[in-house]
Amino acid sequence: MIERNVKRDFTKFLDITEKEARYLLKRTAFLKKIRTTSRKYKPLYDRTLAMIFEKASTRTRVSFEVGMKELGGNSIFLTTHETQIGRGEPIRDTARVLSRYTNAIVLRTYSQRTIEEFARWSTVPVINGLSDLYHPCQILSDLFTIQECKGNLKDIKIAYIGDGNNVANSWIEAAILFKLNLTVASPSGYEPERSLIEKAQRNKNFVFTHDPRNAVEGADVVNTDVWVSMGQEKESRKRKRAFVSYTINEKLLGRAKQDVVVMHCLPAHRGEEITEEVFERFEHVIFSQAENRLHAQKALLEWIITQSS
Repeated sequence: MIERNVKRDFTKFLDITEKEARYLLKRTAFLKKIRTTSRKYKPLYDRTLAMIFEKASTRTRVSFEVGMKELGGNSIFLTTHETQIGRGEPIRDTARVLSRYTNAIVLRTYSQRTIEEFARWSTVPVINGLSDLYHPCQILSDLFTIQECKGNLKDIKIAYIGDGNNVANSWIEAAILFKLNLTVASPSGYEPERSLIEKAQRNKNFVFTHDPRNAVEGADVVNTDVWVSMGQEKESRKRKRAFVSYTINEKLLGRAKQDVVVMHCLPAHRGEEITEEVFERFEHVIFSQAENRLHAQKALLEWIITQSS
């Protein structure tokens, strides 16, 4: 592992090494297992997590709050309207103040720049709870879910179908880190970050395409996400037209392996990115995936707080 007492951040997936990521996946399995026992495990006793959210949330907020409590710590939830950030206080000032009060900070914001500036000025770890560019906590959980379903990440073809959004970008970063066999399919004009695609393409197992049929061909795992994210509501009609052939339906899944699993990070818009039939067929995977946010983030909190203090 890395040297202790060194402040670390998780603003994007590539902030950690492959070795660290694999350690977090092992800790996720351990923490999930002991949650079903009577064993008390409180490594973050009396530690405090600050959570600043500009964007609405169900899974991210609840999983971090419950996770921190189960690890023995406390959490404070704030919206930007409840802080001086909403009145124009510089991010660097808020970061330095909260660093004096808390042991880690989670930000869920519209701008990756906000997270990066917060991390630059904070003296305690900063975690990306979602930004316009990345959603690393989601992918940490998704990787663990794939391991549960398929046994490992090696020799597994993963397909991501849909918007080249924050989830897609973080999937590509994970592919870079783990050299995953990943194919991403997005319509023209809605591709993931070009620089990430170019970096990932150094790995021959990574493919970007505009054709969802090619992406799903022989896939072990198929992922998708909403076509219209928060803040993009004005683009709804245009986006739905562009994504009409990217719906995960039974016909498309016919190109995947027979034992394929379908994942969705939620919330799901049935009839758009995924049909009702497919969603309900794989609901056991999708809701395990949602549950695993709790276990994966507990592993992340345990690691990032204890090794930084």
